Order: sequence, then C-alpha cells, then structure tokens
Amino acid sequence: MSGAMRLLAGLFGGLEAETPYGGRAVSWEPLGSAWLKLGARRRREKSEPGGARAVETVTAETRSDALLATGRMLRFGGGDWRIVSGETVGGRAILNLERIR
Repeated sequence: MSGAMRLLAGLFGGLEAETPYGGRAVSWEPLGSAWLKLGARRRREKSEPGGARAVETVTAETRSDALLATGRMLRFGGGDWRIVSGETVGGRAILNLERIR
C-alpha cells in the first residue's frame, strides 16, 4: 500500500434493541479510533431483491487491536464503512471494508 494516505477513523460498535413495534434498531456506540492506511477504492454492483446497489470496498492497514472486529464500523471521509473481514499479520491488522451507496 505504498503511496496510500493515512487518516484517523472513529471506531463504533453496534447496539441492537427491539423497537416498540417488534422491529430491530441499531445504534452505534463510539469505541475509540484508529489510524488507517488505505488502499485503492473499488466499486461494484450488488444484486438484491429490491434491485442493484452500488458497493464500495477498500482495504485498510492499521495497528492490530481486538476492538477491530468484523461487523463493527469505521467512520472516515464522511462515510460509514463496515468491517467485513480482517487478519492480523506481524502486529498489523489488514481490514476489508465495505459501504453501500
């Protein structure tokens, strides 16, 4: 990821609760922050029952931290990015992030 920019992202964990009408609502609780080194963003179409949606993906590298778990959210650059997978290599976390546009 040479030449990639570094930026500070907020880290959030989802808290699910049942609504008065029997649905589910998710609120995001701040857990901390992480400095990210981003790779190139990619965009693809994702087919869903309601039609196709644009999905952006990016790989991010940061210091390894147990809080950086799949399903949590990183907020940076005006967008919310879900951690969809990750691995730790030599004290560094390599995260695969996704956001639906």
